[in-house]
Amino acid sequence: MTTTTYSVSGMTCAHCTSAVTEELSKLVGVQDVTIDLVAGGTSAVHVTSESALDEAAVREAVDEAGYELAAS
Repeated sequence: MTTTTYSVSGMTCAHCTSAVTEELSKLVGVQDVTIDLVAGGTSAVHVTSESALDEAAVREAVDEAGYELAAS
């Protein structure tokens, strides 16, 4: 298991975190997603998965939810 933290901008509420969690949970190997919401700022998204995830896939999932993966 590995936990990676991503920075996501644009989230403002519980609905936002739910949308991001739903999309990231669809990625193969993802076991858990927790988000430290910073409304209107850059939130920390912690993803626990079986192995390291492809950043492009994570970026696409966050984009699908309507938000932006901040540059790492």
